[in-house]
Amino acid sequence: MSLDQLVFQGLRSLQSLKMAPSERINVIHGDNGSGKTSLLEGIHILGMGRSFRTRHLKHVIAHTASSFTLYGSMVADPPVTLGVRRTRASSELEMRLKGQKVSRLSQLVEALPIQLINPDAFRLLEGSPSGRREFLDWGVFHVKHEFLSIWKRVRRALKHRNALLRHGRIEPDLLSAWEHELAVWGDQIDRLRQAWFQEFLPVFEDTLQALLPLSGLTLRYSRGWDKSRSLADVLIQARKSDEQMGFTQQGPQRADLKIRLNKQPAVEVLSRGQQKLVVSALKLAQGRLLESITARHCVYLIDDLPAELDVQHRQRFCQLLEQMQCQAFITSVEPSALNDVWHAATPVRMFHVKHESNGESRLLMEE
Repeated sequence: MSLDQLVFQGLRSLQSLKMAPSERINVIHGDNGSGKTSLLEGIHILGMGRSFRTRHLKHVIAHTASSFTLYGSMVADPPVTLGVRRTRASSELEMRLKGQKVSRLSQLVEALPIQLINPDAFRLLEGSPSGRREFLDWGVFHVKHEFLSIWKRVRRALKHRNALLRHGRIEPDLLSAWEHELAVWGDQIDRLRQAWFQEFLPVFEDTLQALLPLSGLTLRYSRGWDKSRSLADVLIQARKSDEQMGFTQQGPQRADLKIRLNKQPAVEVLSRGQQKLVVSALKLAQGRLLESITARHCVYLIDDLPAELDVQHRQRFCQLLEQMQCQAFITSVEPSALNDVWHAATPVRMFHVKHESNGESRLLMEE
């Protein structure tokens, strides 16, 4: 599904806007600081319930407004609508799906699969395992329906085991009970992750080959504990050291994706442009796998696509987007940087974000 209407009010410096995007490619250009990224941020909040620019949604509200309201309509029969609202007076994010109030963020995430490619995406290579684990679990969540309930059980068991470890005087029976829970559900989440990874790996390798052939680059799934031992045994044998540390050191909460080039961490070897292409291959492969398994498409939010990419690699990137039949919102300071990269048959809509003298920004559609 693709978005065919967006209505934003009270979002940062953007004036109230009503946008009818193309079902395929949408290029948003404007000067630095004009509000291009804010538009992507609004779509991200609509589908993910959080911003990629701040941890606190109150900072997203325009300084002249008391709240922000974001609404989107997706092409379907009947149309699927999403809406979120946040006021300064409340920390709660109000969410609606198909006109009905919903309480679970996962419902929005499932309805609008979003992939973000921006400077923060480099964290997949240079950041902590938590970012790669989130990337991994996004993929599993969208293709394995049982994943969310299992993930919640793992989190609950882990929380209780850690609380007991920090307590000092451990009740052995209670600790054993939560270790059993963690072992059972940890094994299940590992099986789901492994199954997803086996399907994802060849799609990633094919995507990377199309963007940037890199001999010697490998992607490996690490489950978070010794692969030669069961999680139950690992938890029992690690009790003493875990108690000293005050938390569970091994388990599914330590899962990671290892990205290496000729056995070295890829981030230490690749140029910045090469890193962007590897990260882009990971993100695009997510969408390609989702499409092949579920026939659904991601919506891509791509901030400053031309940055750090030469013309040749820009063209390769855009050709892949075209082949995927997905919807994309792409920002660029210079619209000419993306003028000659699309086939004539690809629906492309251009928008200009213009910074006004009053400090607000206005979205204009170009013919």
